[in-house]
Amino acid sequence: MAEFSLPANSKITGGNNFSAPEGASRIKIFNVYRWNPDDVDATGVPKNPRIDRYEIDLDKCGPMVLDAIIKIKDEMDATLTFRRSCREGICGSCAMNIDGTNTLACTKPIDEVDGEVNIYPLPHMKVIKDLIPDLTHFYAQYQSIEPWMKTKSTAPSRERLQSPEDRAKLDGLYECILCACCSTSCPSYWWNQDRYLGPSILLQAYRWIIDSRDEMTGDRLDDLEDPFKLYRCHTIMNCAKSCPKGLNPAKAISEIKKLMVERKM
Repeated sequence: MAEFSLPANSKITGGNNFSAPEGASRIKIFNVYRWNPDDVDATGVPKNPRIDRYEIDLDKCGPMVLDAIIKIKDEMDATLTFRRSCREGICGSCAMNIDGTNTLACTKPIDEVDGEVNIYPLPHMKVIKDLIPDLTHFYAQYQSIEPWMKTKSTAPSRERLQSPEDRAKLDGLYECILCACCSTSCPSYWWNQDRYLGPSILLQAYRWIIDSRDEMTGDRLDDLEDPFKLYRCHTIMNCAKSCPKGLNPAKAISEIKKLMVERKM
């Protein structure tokens, strides 16, 4: 059997331990991934990532994982770096890998995690620092699908109307918050993200393709007619399992493929 070993500079080392205050009776341990590009050794090479261990008194902490991370930042270790904003599962900023699953820290209850809570940044993306992945390429892919309404007809004097039936077609699509949980859980995206758009972006593309008010459906399908942009999806379904909003990007991708076939018949 072949044996593989990670490069020395990618191996995660043990980190610092932060104890709960004396008298804490309900303690939960949080193991958090840490990496700082400015933390270098004597030769100027960035040090390996590490796992810091924090003991949190749950009696003095909110119910969500994000509450614990904010508590760590405010009371135990001000150097911890992460993204967050709305705290309501709307913005997608606090997407990270918690207990082995990509999800939103603000909607992940601490009580749902048995034992210690392991927190890492979204997988298979470059890390800027600690729990912050570099989403530059992800957003560039989003821009590439031109996620806005495109029309050829003269603009009407009032809003463009939709029937209730056409409006219903957008359900399960418009709710996407671009958190990247689905794309970073997709093996096809891990290996082909330089060319494969991934489940999140393709769901967003379908949202405009299926919108009855948009008049550039043919051009949008032409742009996706590519061996890599669309057809790297193998319906593994990790995307649907990891979506914190309960959406099904794999279904949207299959609908795009059906439209590709139908227009050639």
